[in-house]
Amino acid sequence: MQPTLLAIHTFLIKNRLTLAVAESCTGGLVSSLFTSLSGSSRYFFAGIVSYNNKAKENLLHIPHALIKTYGAVSAETAQHMALSVRKLTKTDFGIGITGIAGPTGAISGKPIGTVFIALNSRQKNLCARFSFSGTRAQIRKKTTSKTLFILKRFLHINQ
Repeated sequence: MQPTLLAIHTFLIKNRLTLAVAESCTGGLVSSLFTSLSGSSRYFFAGIVSYNNKAKENLLHIPHALIKTYGAVSAETAQHMALSVRKLTKTDFGIGITGIAGPTGAISGKPIGTVFIALNSRQKNLCARFSFSGTRAQIRKKTTSKTLFILKRFLHINQ
């Protein structure tokens, strides 16, 4: 088991905090990691895989104009995903992940491996852009690992 995942799991249970995830390019990998741990239902409320833009609009209430203006793979979309999933599930924290895992889908200014990871709580927000290399599977795995790393820092877990 990954030490970062276990540290987050323990911290959320101990502090009675809750989490939900909205994933696109990772296709549910982050949610799957949390739900692989016994007791995760105490903090993990939901994982929404909003792979298609219509799903982002219909399930997460992301305005069509926002996606049209900034793109599905953007800081704005990731931030809205994190905020929406947190509000929809009434959790303490929301995570939004969107990116281009490849090998197709690159657009101008956003090559294969471009990923945005956003975290949202009532007190603060964070969004970061990453450029990962490798195969589709490697990009998805790197995105999942980076999400856990960022969440651990966001929660100020020092373990």
